[in-house]
Amino acid sequence: LLRPAGGIMSGPKSTARERQGRQEQEALLARLRKLLEDEPISREISMFGARAIMVRGKMLCCARKDGNLLAHIDPAADAEMSQQPGTSPAEMGPGREMGPGWLNVAADSIADDHRLQFWLDACLALNRAQTQPQS
Repeated sequence: LLRPAGGIMSGPKSTARERQGRQEQEALLARLRKLLEDEPISREISMFGARAIMVRGKMLCCARKDGNLLAHIDPAADAEMSQQPGTSPAEMGPGREMGPGWLNVAADSIADDHRLQFWLDACLALNRAQTQPQS
């Protein structure tokens, strides 16, 4: 992309597929925000080629451009949760797995809010364990 003197980015027009991907990502973000309305969302940031939702200062999950969810769960639960429909190991690039506790959840397997809440509950359990004061 080129940056003209006015500072506005220009480049190739987005394809229909890219626009659809952004729409799917925005739809997932809207659902996540609604389901997380009682949680202390710190912010949303671009991360891993997606939009990450930060809760209590830690990454909870990401809405990917294809409507998939990048779930950050307890690594100890990875093997069990990997058996859920539509899950696969999350990758930072082709063939580069992110490791235990990072799962990609296909958009069609979180099409209803009940299934999305299931994944949010798993992400929130790790988030709470990481952020609660140690006694």
